[in-house]
Amino acid sequence: MAPTMFLLLLALCAVSFNQKFAHSERVSQAQRVSGKQRGEACVCPFNSSAWVFPTLKYERVQGAVEGCEEAIENQENQVMLSSERLPQMQALLQNLSARLEPYLYLRKAGLHSALWLSTLGQELKKLEGDISLLHSQGESKETKTLTAEASQLRIDVEKMYHFDTLNMKTIKEKLRYLKNRAESCRSFPKDFHGKYSHCTTKGLISNISSPVVTKISPFGKSLISGSWGKQAAQGSSRDRESYWVQPLVNANNWGNTLRLYPSYEKFMASAGHRDVTFAPTHTHKDANQGPNGVLYGDAFYYHCYHTADVCRYNLTSGTVARVTLPGDVGFNNKFPYCYYDCRPYSDVDLEADETGVWAIYATMGSHGNLVVSRLEWDGAALNVTHTWETHVFKKAVSNAFVACGVLYATRYTDESKEEVFYAFDTGTGVEDHALALPLEKVAKGAASVSYNPVDRQVYMYNDGYLLAYQAVF
Repeated sequence: MAPTMFLLLLALCAVSFNQKFAHSERVSQAQRVSGKQRGEACVCPFNSSAWVFPTLKYERVQGAVEGCEEAIENQENQVMLSSERLPQMQALLQNLSARLEPYLYLRKAGLHSALWLSTLGQELKKLEGDISLLHSQGESKETKTLTAEASQLRIDVEKMYHFDTLNMKTIKEKLRYLKNRAESCRSFPKDFHGKYSHCTTKGLISNISSPVVTKISPFGKSLISGSWGKQAAQGSSRDRESYWVQPLVNANNWGNTLRLYPSYEKFMASAGHRDVTFAPTHTHKDANQGPNGVLYGDAFYYHCYHTADVCRYNLTSGTVARVTLPGDVGFNNKFPYCYYDCRPYSDVDLEADETGVWAIYATMGSHGNLVVSRLEWDGAALNVTHTWETHVFKKAVSNAFVACGVLYATRYTDESKEEVFYAFDTGTGVEDHALALPLEKVAKGAASVSYNPVDRQVYMYNDGYLLAYQAVF
């Protein structure tokens, strides 16, 4: 009310000043007016309007003041509202920026740029060299077919330089398909299917049982992330029957210890274990990041802390060897397993099957799709020997494992069930999106899912519960 009275008084003062000024002018003019003699009196003209209160002007000024007050209040309300909403809008913008950051690579990918076309040509040249080497090592119908298809692809790429850059994505897919087939040509030993009769020509799991093992982790249910299983090397002389549990004891993201049990009975009784420390601290360069480990032979394989490397800890010598995965690998939560909820730091996953050890991950070059690489220990160094790319976006997958050279992916169904929905056969390059193999669970989250070739069981670390299932081929 104070601003209103102030404005009103100001307006009245202005009116009074104007009236007084006008009055003085009229008085000065009245002094120059001649009077008329009427009888004994002198009569002069008199105008009393100078002393009339300006009612109409007052009402107009009062209306303007009230309108001005209303406008000022509206502006004050808008300023207050903006002050309240500005931090909310800033927080929303920061959240959106953080959510979009992992996908900025799509804008930078340059699918239709000349630079990418040049890179495509370089990849094709390398592929042609690999196919030529395969052909020289052992000529076959398959290597002849690959040579012919690579030559046709070269012609298509040359055409793109001059005519049609819009078909680049199609050419990239053809290149991926040929690369996968070339990898498959040198993938498995010739006697692979005969050595492991359960790995049929198709090599797909037909059914997965209900849980045959259900146990709370010896570290308790509070440690919801980790991995577990049975020693996975076929015919290994070391701890052949040993079971292991590897919890992520630091914020459910990092770990540096491995617990070993000499037998199934000791494991179920949580007795007779020994703990192995493979890194001095949870943040050491040799620490484990994410729920991804596998015990294979005399070594524990896992994702190295804050890198794109795979670590191999030798249980006998206590030494760590490592290899960097190929390509621009996503780690530190760039491409974790997700589906509905993301499992922190699950970017790189280590698995084992009848053929050896595998790494499952995603790269910028694959646009976040699943990539699987085969690893090999030659006695002195850890090497990546083969790599395949798939069509499945890794963040649309809850977990994955490998059995008989086939990559399987799972997805969340509900709080009591996961489902194996996808398979990629590295031996043939064929993908299958029509699977529907249920995996029952006790808790909501599947931190890790692994296959063991020794007992052909699937192991799940289920938010602190340890579950195992029988796989049927």
